[in-house]
Amino acid sequence: MLFPKLVVFDLAGTTVDGADQVPHFLQKALADYGVEIPFADANERMGIPKPVAIRELLEMHAAAALISDDLIDRIHRRFVQDMTDYYQNSPDVKEKEGTSETFAFLKKHNICVAVDTGFDRQITDAILERLCWRSRHLIDTSVTSDEVENGRPHPDMIFRAMQLTGISDAAAVAKVGDTASDMQQGRSAGCRWVIGVTTGAYTEEELQKEPHTHLIQKLAELPAIFGLAF
Repeated sequence: MLFPKLVVFDLAGTTVDGADQVPHFLQKALADYGVEIPFADANERMGIPKPVAIRELLEMHAAAALISDDLIDRIHRRFVQDMTDYYQNSPDVKEKEGTSETFAFLKKHNICVAVDTGFDRQITDAILERLCWRSRHLIDTSVTSDEVENGRPHPDMIFRAMQLTGISDAAAVAKVGDTASDMQQGRSAGCRWVIGVTTGAYTEEELQKEPHTHLIQKLAELPAIFGLAF
């Protein structure tokens, strides 16, 4: 059985519970600047860089004359502030069931673990500190959308994670996520395994339409895909 050398996990909805909080805070940030958007439109943009998501939502729901880089930046800063506060302080913040155990199991089998995300570094660090994954040595590295030229669905974050972990061949990489952009990112990077988690932002029916090799409900199902027994 061929094992991956690196598994790249998404954060919100895949390894971090509360996938619905991200579109909620996107709604709130835009509403604070007078733009009302449906939850469904925000949810469809889960996984992509948040400034890109904000621009797309403004183009859908605001007058063209109102849209500017400055407005997008201000809305994004509000979103970052609110999300950082949520991840630092909300009692509801927790990892998805089996996440730490799955990370530890993979590392025990000499498989590198990375996380990537449509969040920026500030929000990501709030999550990683809250869940103590770095201090417990459960992940090898993390990559955020503001640290690469192109976020999802482009492959840049996966390639950066490969570089940071010394992996040169995408055929030795698995991508795990809960959104369409995760699946598209894994395909565009050339990952051998592109694995959708159906209990996050997107349903199983929605993820079936995207490029993937496997769909799972829980992260505990992941080792079996690689021929490993928990």
